Amino acid sequence: MADFGFNEHHQSEIINYMRFARSKRLLRLKTIDSCFEELKDSRLVEDTFTVDEVREMLDGLQMVVRGEVEMELINTAHTNVLLLRQIFSQAEKFYLRLQSDISELENRELLEQVAEFEKTDFKIANKINQETSKPKLAPLNEGGVSELLKKEITKLQEENDKLKSRLRTLESQAMSALDEKTKAERALKDLQRTQGEQKEINSLEDTVAALKEDYERSLSANAASQKDLKETLITAKHDLLRVQEQLALAEKELEKKFQQTAAYRNMKEILTKKNEQIKEIRKRLQKYEPDD
Repeated sequence: MADFGFNEHHQSEIINYMRFARSKRLLRLKTIDSCFEELKDSRLVEDTFTVDEVREMLDGLQMVVRGEVEMELINTAHTNVLLLRQIFSQAEKFYLRLQSDISELENRELLEQVAEFEKTDFKIANKINQETSKPKLAPLNEGGVSELLKKEITKLQEENDKLKSRLRTLESQAMSALDEKTKAERALKDLQRTQGEQKEINSLEDTVAALKEDYERSLSANAASQKDLKETLITAKHDLLRVQEQLALAEKELEKKFQQTAAYRNMKEILTKKNEQIKEIRKRLQKYEPDD
């Protein structure tokens, strides 16, 4: 028996399909033969024919035969599609993805092997199986390949679970990054508010300096007004100290908020430079202030 690399069950399925294909082929050939017989019986009733009559008869016969052959080829193609549909449907139940090599359909060696099988082995198998019923397509058994498929499906499911877990991790990391961004934006707003408070301090210092100047001018003019100016100066200093205390508290809160952010060090350096500038300005002011 010709060896197609199949087991006995699949070999039997091939024989059943070849039997079906041969019956369809013989039926179509009989139809073509009847076309020729009909032409002989209906047209070939005279002894002589002109060239035009012969051409007309051949053209008509050509159209009929062409239609029969074309119909058979189309039907064969559609039948093959239905056969592939049955095979693919069974494969998909076990999560298989079958592939076909179209170039092998024109392999002369394999075609000759199929032809030899039809001439010899197919006839023997046809005699053995002519009384048996045609079995329906059945799923694969529970052993062998089926067990391997189950293991492969389990492996794919495990990989799918790992991918889902990794996706959840990435989502968590993305949410953390979003939270960090929100914290950084809030810290930036706090910094901007602190800078506004620093401007307010500078303005108060300017006010204090102006009051001190007024105080010094009024010392020799009026003792009573000197007392009022001194109290005003003390009040301004208290306001300055209170604002400085609020600024210190705000800086501490800001430092706590920024201690986990990348912008903390840069902002701290800026504030340090600002404080150094304030100290430098104060030192310069002290040069022009009289001793109490």
